[in-house]
Amino acid sequence: MKERSSTSDAYRRKLARRLERREAAKLRARRGRGRSLWQGFGVFGVIGWSVVVPAIAGVALGLWIDGRWPGHVSWTLTLLLAGLVLGCLNAWHWVSRQRREIEEERKRDD
Repeated sequence: MKERSSTSDAYRRKLARRLERREAAKLRARRGRGRSLWQGFGVFGVIGWSVVVPAIAGVALGLWIDGRWPGHVSWTLTLLLAGLVLGCLNAWHWVSRQRREIEEERKRDD
């Protein structure tokens, strides 16, 4: 008789773990429902603007410098490149931070 109760206890624990995993998956899915296609486009927009704004600022500053002090070096192109590099670093930092937050949320849910 004792063998039978230990088998049923093991089965119950296994069933309880399975139900806990399913419930956690349902909760994650409910939280993720708020994310829509438009929100995804918004994220791409934020990343895009984080690259474009420094590039445009670099071009504007370069045009101003080239207009004030013409020389052999094209400050417009130089500062465009610097703005692109700065914008890409900014976007990379933002995406990596978002990725870390998503991974931490998944770890908490598991």
